[in-house]
Amino acid sequence: MTLIKSISGFRGTLGGKAGETLSPIDIVKFTAAYTTIIKRTAKNHPVKIVIGRDARPSGAMVAELVNQTLVAMGVEVLDCGLSTTPTVEMMVPHFNADGGIILTASHNPVNWNALKLLNNKGEFIDADLGKQLLEIAASEDFEFEPVENLGSVTKVTDAIAIHIQKILDLPLVDVEAIKRANFKVAVDAVNSTGGISILPLLDALGVKQVVPLYCEPSGDFPHNPEPLAEHLEEIMSLVPQESCDVGFVVDPDVDRLAIISENGQMFGEEYTLVAVADFLLPHLKGATVSNLSSSRALRVVTEKAGQQYFAAAVGEVNVVEKMKEVNAVIGGEGNGGIIYPELHYGRDALVGIAFFLTHLAQKQCKTSELRASYPPFFMAKKKAQLDPNQDVDALLDTLAKTQKEGAVTTIDGVKIDFENEWVHLRKSNTEPIIRIYTEAPTQAAADALADKWMLKLQN
Repeated sequence: MTLIKSISGFRGTLGGKAGETLSPIDIVKFTAAYTTIIKRTAKNHPVKIVIGRDARPSGAMVAELVNQTLVAMGVEVLDCGLSTTPTVEMMVPHFNADGGIILTASHNPVNWNALKLLNNKGEFIDADLGKQLLEIAASEDFEFEPVENLGSVTKVTDAIAIHIQKILDLPLVDVEAIKRANFKVAVDAVNSTGGISILPLLDALGVKQVVPLYCEPSGDFPHNPEPLAEHLEEIMSLVPQESCDVGFVVDPDVDRLAIISENGQMFGEEYTLVAVADFLLPHLKGATVSNLSSSRALRVVTEKAGQQYFAAAVGEVNVVEKMKEVNAVIGGEGNGGIIYPELHYGRDALVGIAFFLTHLAQKQCKTSELRASYPPFFMAKKKAQLDPNQDVDALLDTLAKTQKEGAVTTIDGVKIDFENEWVHLRKSNTEPIIRIYTEAPTQAAADALADKWMLKLQN
């Protein structure tokens, strides 16, 4: 059983003892601590907080606990019910709320759930607020309201429709071009809220031929919910069998987008952001941002368009902070996360689908042809097991200072950029290992580079 407390939220397995799992007691405590933080800077009195959840079976129970804790704290709750992470993020400023809570364990298995915490901009809370929250939760330094000041719960039934309309209103989403292309699209929504968001989005975009796979929000995940190739054999077979032009796959909370080409091959999660940036950059002059472990292909596409690329530390909060710093027009992460600031500062698979289909329609090419137009890079991900007594920070610091080749970056572990490849070394916060990420022009070269650095770390 597991309970993970971090500055951005709380995640754990259901069942077991309080303090060791995401128990009802812990859910109440964390919600009360979060509300205490929000009340300190709230612009509304009483405080307004938006919530929404993915379709996992524990969601209704967790939502009820969160809702009634918020009511006990005197909060006006705007409950979006079954929703998506990007939808809840957008509803916070839409309703002029003071914060938001998303109940989703993202790509984790069905026995997990989590509370993801937002500020009044609909963005994940920062490290400073997160640290304060953890202290309040640990000390249980929060107070509930007397009966005359109890809050209320209002159901919001049109949040996804509002989200879709805001996407349709974006000037660069070309609905007419998508309609003319007459695409046939397959969708794997892993039986979560992608089914109730992507299908109406496609309909609004004029896509009339849709092959749905696992689009009922039952919460019964039919396969591992992380949208990686090893989990997606069914849709990879379905796309060519049904003569689809493209397949889209999302995780349970719809903030990651994986794409399947018409030939049944993975487009590559790393290349979701690359393709969207390639579409946007001729129209929007400005920088791009991804994290240090994302593909170099984004930098290549950005510089080809005459724009500047920047890297951020791993984590959505860090990417968003860097995007704001450099006024980026597009950013995200190599896990299929698209962040388009004109819409909102959060990973959003729905806007990614709208832009990708517009790009494909305007290019008038096959999905596989679009993928082939981008520089080929391949990644390897490995772990170096260390002695439990090893000072990992000192080891990484020594490597950074003694490295003779390549450009060294130390904002998040150690990344070394060579002419045609790179390696990124990050320590784990939970076990004595260093995670090794590499990228090269071939898979063999990426694997060899990872093996080389594993030996260096262990010797």
